[in-house]
Amino acid sequence: MAQTAEWLGIPPEHPFGLAALPYGSYTAAHHADEYRVGVAIGDCVLDLTTATDRVMPGRAHLFRSGSLDEFLAAGDGAWSGVRAEITRWLSDETCRPVIEDLLVPAENVSLRLPFTVADYVDFYASEHHASNIGRIFRPDSEPLTPNWKHLPIGYHGRAGTVVVSGTDVRRPCGQMRPPGADRPTYGPCVRLDFEAELGFVVGAPSHLGEPVPAGRFAEHVFGVCLVNDWSARDIQAWEYVPLGPFLGKSFATTIAPWILPLAALEHARVRPPSRDAELIGYLTESSDWGLDIDFEVRLNGHVITRPPYSAMYWSPAQMLAHMTVNGASLRTGDLYASGTVSGPDRTGQGSLIELGWGGAEPVPLPDGSSRGWLQDGDEITITATAAGEGGARIGLGSATGCILPATPE
Repeated sequence: MAQTAEWLGIPPEHPFGLAALPYGSYTAAHHADEYRVGVAIGDCVLDLTTATDRVMPGRAHLFRSGSLDEFLAAGDGAWSGVRAEITRWLSDETCRPVIEDLLVPAENVSLRLPFTVADYVDFYASEHHASNIGRIFRPDSEPLTPNWKHLPIGYHGRAGTVVVSGTDVRRPCGQMRPPGADRPTYGPCVRLDFEAELGFVVGAPSHLGEPVPAGRFAEHVFGVCLVNDWSARDIQAWEYVPLGPFLGKSFATTIAPWILPLAALEHARVRPPSRDAELIGYLTESSDWGLDIDFEVRLNGHVITRPPYSAMYWSPAQMLAHMTVNGASLRTGDLYASGTVSGPDRTGQGSLIELGWGGAEPVPLPDGSSRGWLQDGDEITITATAAGEGGARIGLGSATGCILPATPE
């Protein structure tokens, strides 16, 4: 039976109930110059930095910096031990006098980037998304490239432009070649897009030259977060041959401020489609790390799509195994993303390029306008919930960004 936090008065349907307990970093008015590590619980944030100093001094050093960096590096033993203690504090009435004053209303905190992003890798793990892109750009060919079902395709992104939810995103400028033109032009991106994705946050590092097997996924990956991989499609289309995405992706990547531990996703685990394929040995796995997570994307407050993560072909354990099979090492704070989450039909496609079919079929909005691509002033908000015990849903927070005009020349 699931534990409850009755003294907190949290409704059973709240996305940040006792089964969630995501971690973040914040400031608040009473310590505006100090970063704190917090845990979301209901409509409050538990000041974990102070709580551990007070009642768990052996772990307090992991949270004094106000960042998750040291906690991530401490490994799965520390992760499970701290989670167990937090769960006890919030479910045991006898702990109430000790920690009640450390619960800060969520509306009174300012959330920040919760960890230092070391490396950033973006995958392309949705068969539905990859097939749609293939049909848009290669209508007379097979939608999937020959390698797609043999390995998780990915590219290295730019860690320094990963930003926390609420950070405005300026429209990028770059080279592009307009349709029918002989030469490229330079200017603001016209085909600006979003991509709804799930991110995986690495905690424990690995040694250079030593691959990380899929079966050790949970030893190295601490948790998940929502990701918006903003994409300048016209810049990307001109630059990506032969080496792949570069400036069309590197200008900004938005993540949610809350990192949900893998431990919270035990009831969300499902069998990914790739488990039924004949794969090269290092990509086979004995555990199911597909995830039952439902996304929702809002454009200026209006729901435009609900992508299902359960349809993703490659699992995060397979992505990790492929990312390290050549001996590439993991560092604490590495972030890798799933690629666009898309389902089998138009109601669950995770990007405008799919929803608007490359701009040819703009998405209608309730105010009578439509979008083939994002306009200045548009705001994208990505939310998601994961399956929990007994039909409950667990929240992952939200990732929001608003488009600013390009910088004037």
